[in-house]
Amino acid sequence: MQAGLSVRTIRYYEELGLLPGVRRRASGRRVYGPDELERLRFIQRLKALGCSLAEIRELDAVHAIGGSTAAMLARLDALLARRLGELDARIAELAGLRGEIGHYRARIAGRLGRAAAEPKEDP
Repeated sequence: MQAGLSVRTIRYYEELGLLPGVRRRASGRRVYGPDELERLRFIQRLKALGCSLAEIRELDAVHAIGGSTAAMLARLDALLARRLGELDARIAELAGLRGEIGHYRARIAGRLGRAAAEPKEDP
């Protein structure tokens, strides 16, 4: 598949209503055109930015109800602002954890009789 997704994932998106109106051939086989592929890429981008499928479904609903790209973009901006705040908090948490690990390694090095200044790489 050109979208780089499994058939199972694409069908799941269809079940959730994220990929509505997929055409079918007489044989029943699904046909995905450029619009569906673009929609799948959009979903992938939103997922990569940290949006959940529920949030993506909400964005789709905002767009469908309001028919306004501006309303959807405003909601997306709010979601991304929240995600950015979450990432900043996680980065701060990880930086604290990194310092704590460094502190413990220095204590261990001292107990082992090594200089605390020589960092040791893990294999």
